[in-house]
Amino acid sequence: MQRVISRDEPRPKGNINRETRPDGSVWLEASKRQQHRTMAPQNKKLDVLDASELLRPEPAFTTKPVAQYRDFSIDPTDPIKERVRKLYIDMHTNQTVDFVKSRHDKWLKFDTFKGTIMDVLNRLSDSGLTDQSDPDVDIPNVYHGFQTAEGIRREHPDKGWFQLTGLIHDIGKIMALYDEPQWAVLGDTFVVGCEWGPSIVYRDTSFQNNPDGKHPVYSTKYGIYKPECGLENVTMSWGHDEYLYQVLKHNKCTLPEEALCMIRFHSFYPWHAGGDYMHLCNQKDKDMMQWVLEFNKYDLYTKTDDDLPDMKELTSYYQTLIDKYIPGELEW
Repeated sequence: MQRVISRDEPRPKGNINRETRPDGSVWLEASKRQQHRTMAPQNKKLDVLDASELLRPEPAFTTKPVAQYRDFSIDPTDPIKERVRKLYIDMHTNQTVDFVKSRHDKWLKFDTFKGTIMDVLNRLSDSGLTDQSDPDVDIPNVYHGFQTAEGIRREHPDKGWFQLTGLIHDIGKIMALYDEPQWAVLGDTFVVGCEWGPSIVYRDTSFQNNPDGKHPVYSTKYGIYKPECGLENVTMSWGHDEYLYQVLKHNKCTLPEEALCMIRFHSFYPWHAGGDYMHLCNQKDKDMMQWVLEFNKYDLYTKTDDDLPDMKELTSYYQTLIDKYIPGELEW
């Protein structure tokens, strides 16, 4: 359950419209675009509102201080931070409208291989794939899926579909085993074909060599889209989120729409944490955001290099959920 800020508590700087829904969930809407995380050295205080602070869980839910998650500050002496920064420079240089179209042409034929969900999980486990865009952990990414699923299971024991979503949300990263560069598989996503959101990590320095920034249409606020067109009608930068979303739709899985939204947009931090792209959202997107935010606290705050889950022990439980919602062999 997300913590609702009391009306008696001091309000943070900036204007936030807050609505508590009948089911206890919270909808927060920034009245202006607000930066989610700092891109300057930590000792420099920025006068910005971090809307995600209102959604962070109590410290007991995490394995380290919440402010230490998603630290994208620049430190040339830190090899992990430099690895992350360089990956985002490659991503933001190369993720253009034309590039994304080329990835659709390649991957959305669904003719790369056939395999079950568990086949893909096992292949990712055997590969030892690590997420080069992640500043929080440096372990094989497959552990993160089980950590997320188990976090959801503890707090939502009655929602098997939600637990399964946590388990599989990153398995689109299987593309990395087919020679797709990590900058086209991992990391935060954003909309292509319009102005880049201001809260994108390294926004001010990483897009300098992306040709879409000089395009007469792609560089404008709405670009190729119409106001409130809905996120289902935009083109996202290419990565594991979009790929898995498209795979599940193609193979007619029976996960609910909320799950598919979580999968497609869980890395869309400029939207669900930064408040960007709201001018493209319709009411459905705003309603769905509460589910993405609920998912995000498990996706982000269950990460740890320690206390790794016993994947073999958990396999039989999650196989029953796979059989219910995404059975059999899929086309990838």
